[in-house]
Amino acid sequence: MFINSPYYNPYQLSRKAVYARNGMVASSNPLAAQAGLEILKKGGNSVDAAIAVASCLTVFEPTSNGIGGDAFALVWYQGKLYGLNASGPAPREISIEKLKEQGYKEMPRYGFIPVTVPGVPAAWQELAERFGQLSLKQSMAPAIAYAANGYPVSPTTALNWGITYNIYRQNLTDREYKEWFRVFAPYNKPPRAGEIWKSEDHARTLQIIADSNAAEFYQGCIAEAIDEFSKEHQGFIRKEDLANYKVQWVKPICINYRGYQVWEIPPNGQGLVCLLALNILKGYDNLHPFNDETVHKQIEAIKLAFIDGLNYITDSAEMKVKVSDLLTDEYAEYRRNMISDYSLMPLAADENNGGTVYFATADCEGNMVSYIQSNYMGFGSGLVVPNTGITLQNRGHTFSLNPGHINSLKPGKRTYHTIIPGFLTKGHHPIGPFGVMGGFMQPQGHLQVITNCIDFGMNPQAALDAPRWQWIKDRIVKVEQRFPHHLIEQLAARGHQIEVEHSPTSFGRGQIIWRNPETGVLAGGTESRTDGVIAAW
Repeated sequence: MFINSPYYNPYQLSRKAVYARNGMVASSNPLAAQAGLEILKKGGNSVDAAIAVASCLTVFEPTSNGIGGDAFALVWYQGKLYGLNASGPAPREISIEKLKEQGYKEMPRYGFIPVTVPGVPAAWQELAERFGQLSLKQSMAPAIAYAANGYPVSPTTALNWGITYNIYRQNLTDREYKEWFRVFAPYNKPPRAGEIWKSEDHARTLQIIADSNAAEFYQGCIAEAIDEFSKEHQGFIRKEDLANYKVQWVKPICINYRGYQVWEIPPNGQGLVCLLALNILKGYDNLHPFNDETVHKQIEAIKLAFIDGLNYITDSAEMKVKVSDLLTDEYAEYRRNMISDYSLMPLAADENNGGTVYFATADCEGNMVSYIQSNYMGFGSGLVVPNTGITLQNRGHTFSLNPGHINSLKPGKRTYHTIIPGFLTKGHHPIGPFGVMGGFMQPQGHLQVITNCIDFGMNPQAALDAPRWQWIKDRIVKVEQRFPHHLIEQLAARGHQIEVEHSPTSFGRGQIIWRNPETGVLAGGTESRTDGVIAAW
């Protein structure tokens, strides 16, 4: 089994997997991982630890997620896998007709128009109520303390903070964006790596959520503040949208990939794209790592999967096809037969990058959590609700203003969602959570780490460290700077337009925890492309 495989290190990568038995937290931020581990040591389970990490990451990585974003989770609890969809719908007052009357031809990136109902606080409350051993107040205590007292900003977060600041300074000059600059650039500059940053507004909001079990966010003072801010700037979201919000407990979807079950959240999440691609790939035998034929087949499979995803994925209530029909072996063979030795010219995909955090937790009782939350596009809409520290997401940007499109904007509808947690099982045994954050890179990252582990025998850290590729659109494929040069030449000969990307953050940021079903030993890997760490005991 790959959990015990030797470290696969063809390019002299530095780190090895971390092993432990009593508990493990894999996160993109060291302080968040440590907070989750502290909760485990205080008697919390993996769900309590997940809430601690999730709330801490709204403080430590505001560049990627926040209280005003969405969340998804796959939870293995006492022998069963559960799916949580905490994405929010479009406001009830918005419509394509209203936006076209205002002159819009497509959904904007910033401002109130792309703001959808936040699901993050409800996700924390639901997880705590259904599976947690500690109160929400106990699990959120570390995040509240860090927000109030401050913390040193990590290098990758500081880099992304600075990039966003420069973009916002040039483009977001209207009055509704002033609060963002007051909160996140209080001295007319973004914080640098190692500088202390805090937000007392954020701390108060977290405390209100913890004390009220999130009720005040959806039906109390925070809902009133969001409503007032929206009305002031002609936004569509209202306190009634917040009051009516409910998370969805969903049945995870899966395929069998070479004896393992790979699990994803069903639509409106894009996890279906990963499963479609893996279903195509499982028809090929003898895949080899860092081989041009293998990478070519992976790229072609993800192209076909994305075409289906962009054509079919939307709010589950409006799907025109059954997920089960798309995941049949017959459909996979039909798609596989379209792949030749030369690059296909498919429909274009959206190459927007997302702002997202992913982490994984595991406890000594065998419970495990695969969790992801996001504002989308970094800080989201650029809007911060005054005196709350809440950044509002811009997830509605993925809606189409074409009434005939499957993902067309409608009041109360959930949009195509890029954030996806993954989980792996074998038979009746949990192997563990995995995920790769980063917009439309996510299903591509899922595919690459799963094939790295299952097909190529890599342990979690090696699977994450391996050089990555990302299909962008048409025949354009970006590869990391350290991607093997001979592979670049061979893929180009197959018709791929290869572009070398120098920014490692373009290829996602992942975490993995595998559990050996025979010994209970946990093996963790964390992203080398960011500030990630494994906290374990």
